Amino acid sequence: MLRLFARPLLAVGLFLTSLAAWAHGISEADKQRMLDGGYLQYVSLGASHMLTGYDHLLFLFGVVFFLTRFVDVAKFVTAFTLGHCITLILATFLKITWNFWLVDALIAISVIYKGFDNNGGFQKHFGRASPNLLAVVFGFGLLHGFGLSTRLQQLPLGDDQVGMLMRILSFNVGVELGQIAALVVMVGLLSVWRRRESFARFSVLANNALMAVGSLLLLMQLHGYHHDIDAENLRFPLKAHRHAHEDLEVENSTKTGRDSL
Repeated sequence: MLRLFARPLLAVGLFLTSLAAWAHGISEADKQRMLDGGYLQYVSLGASHMLTGYDHLLFLFGVVFFLTRFVDVAKFVTAFTLGHCITLILATFLKITWNFWLVDALIAISVIYKGFDNNGGFQKHFGRASPNLLAVVFGFGLLHGFGLSTRLQQLPLGDDQVGMLMRILSFNVGVELGQIAALVVMVGLLSVWRRRESFARFSVLANNALMAVGSLLLLMQLHGYHHDIDAENLRFPLKAHRHAHEDLEVENSTKTGRDSL
């Protein structure tokens, strides 16, 4: 069984690693493009970030996984949206930030949590009811919004307070549009799947997969954090690399000055 899932999970891990490298790096050309493009550019960026934000989408997928009524979907999505709007707007405007790798590591934990909760983890392992889901979704919404804010603060927002607020709000509008588009697809696919016998048989497996991918995300973000704080030890040091090349050239050299080394 482990061999069956090892390769797919490894492939997913490599794919997510490549996406993370892209997400955490913003070139100077991209920054200038944002300034030149105006507010619509920030709307577009917000939408694309949500649609490619695998951690946000995985959490939302876990939230709506067992919701069958539109009113329930609307209630929990509203709680999540309210939470991430608060921290996205306020943290960015007030320039409150933290290491984005660690924020994303906590977001990965939210994905693991939702898969665990969906599989009745609290009842099975702790003999108690799950914490209030609405409050949990709102709380994780605050966290996800802070993660979005760390991305937005890497972009040029300008020094003018009004202009900066408009760029933040434009980005937030894009995030909401992207979230709506993603939810329409998720809810539609889940609605079709629930009518099939395979949903009951594979729902536990699907949420185990959610926890597995969340764990890969967590390890990936922690790895990125260690690269940030201890880059010289985790990467091949430049001086050592240069000396190694010099040593390799000794045998090919016609000079005898280093024979005694």
